[in-house]
Amino acid sequence: MISSPVRRLPVENGVSGWEAISQRRFPLRKLDGNVSADWLIIGAGFAGLSAARRLQMLRPGEKIILLDAGEIGKGTSGRNSGFMIDVPHNLSAGEYSSAGAEATRVEMAQNRSAIAFARQAADDYGMSNETFDPAGKINAAATSRGMKLNASFGDSLRGANEKHLFLDADEMRELTGSRYYLGGLYTPGTVLIQPADYVRQFAAGLADKVDIFERSPVTALTRKDGTWTAVCPSGTATAPKVILGVNGHIDDFGHFSGRLMHIFAYASMTMPFSASEVGSKASGKDRWALLPADAMGATIRKITTNGMSRIVIRTRYTYETKVAVSERRMAKMHDEHRRSLDARFPELAGLPFEHSWAGRLCLSRNHVPAFGEVEDGVYSACCENGLGTVKSTLAGMMAAELATGTMSPELSQYMDHPEPTRLPPEPIAWLGINGVIRLQELRAGREG
Repeated sequence: MISSPVRRLPVENGVSGWEAISQRRFPLRKLDGNVSADWLIIGAGFAGLSAARRLQMLRPGEKIILLDAGEIGKGTSGRNSGFMIDVPHNLSAGEYSSAGAEATRVEMAQNRSAIAFARQAADDYGMSNETFDPAGKINAAATSRGMKLNASFGDSLRGANEKHLFLDADEMRELTGSRYYLGGLYTPGTVLIQPADYVRQFAAGLADKVDIFERSPVTALTRKDGTWTAVCPSGTATAPKVILGVNGHIDDFGHFSGRLMHIFAYASMTMPFSASEVGSKASGKDRWALLPADAMGATIRKITTNGMSRIVIRTRYTYETKVAVSERRMAKMHDEHRRSLDARFPELAGLPFEHSWAGRLCLSRNHVPAFGEVEDGVYSACCENGLGTVKSTLAGMMAAELATGTMSPELSQYMDHPEPTRLPPEPIAWLGINGVIRLQELRAGREG
């Protein structure tokens, strides 16, 4: 018999604004008792939900159980900025596209496969344009260095024969209402999602064929006679095969220990303001989405619903060995968001933030996933390297194919990567990684 206790459980740091304004359309079920199935998926975020949908396609009629420690939409998947990006987006590098031409081509093909999978799910589950919007995104530059980074990224896209468009300062001001930006680089293939709505509607679409249990944290995973059992506070779930879609918490299940970086990103969402009375003058068009030209800068989105607008800003990162962030740290990041937003939109200066939160990213030093069969019958679909919407979707798809023996050129290509490289021991890793983050943020300057 194999028995593996789960070291730590997820923690919600602040209330995600995306979740707060989201509407839940299906009942919450908590595991109570002992259940069994053909498949067990742990984690109901992008990876777990995508794995469940892919399993439905590959093994129709087989029973699937999906467990989540919290409530769908409240965890990490409902805390990101909501960009499903098709072009390179490497947060660990100095530039988004830092690989060679062939590696870039492969990455874009994989990203687009995941986006196509998500688009079909959005169609099948009736997601609105506010939840799933193929509007593209803009890399916004506020400094001369940012403009150079955009120019370099544009060269990379041109070399790959990818569509893109440069915007000047006047065009950026017309779009955003802000004089802060010198220019921008638009790429059309990104899909903008309301992340909490997306995962909730995805789960609702699966609920008639998948047994989804929330508030059911797995505290141990045991194996006996070829069958795995997930132990929860109020019951157990048993299946011969398990897919772990738990992102950075994979090391709490005893895998990839000392190889994954747990990075916290911080975000805030404003109170709603009138789109007609304030919005167009102070913040431009009703909807837009900006990534920073420098990866360590500020990601900003404006959303408008029923005549009321909000702005969401994400900036600043920290590497942590704990799963919880202190109130002092959260307050400091709130102040950083205030400074950054007021600099960009002086006419909205002082507009209160209604929600501030942190979300936990998982990166590897060599920018590879934590993927594969980690024990007999247990498959990892983890480590999204800062692009959880797309990379975790892809990992979930690929894990379902690997677990069912559905080999394909796409799966072979996805598996063709090394293991995540080992980090230095603590506290050297903490000091070194946070030192690099801080230097990169200082270099980003006004982009942050």
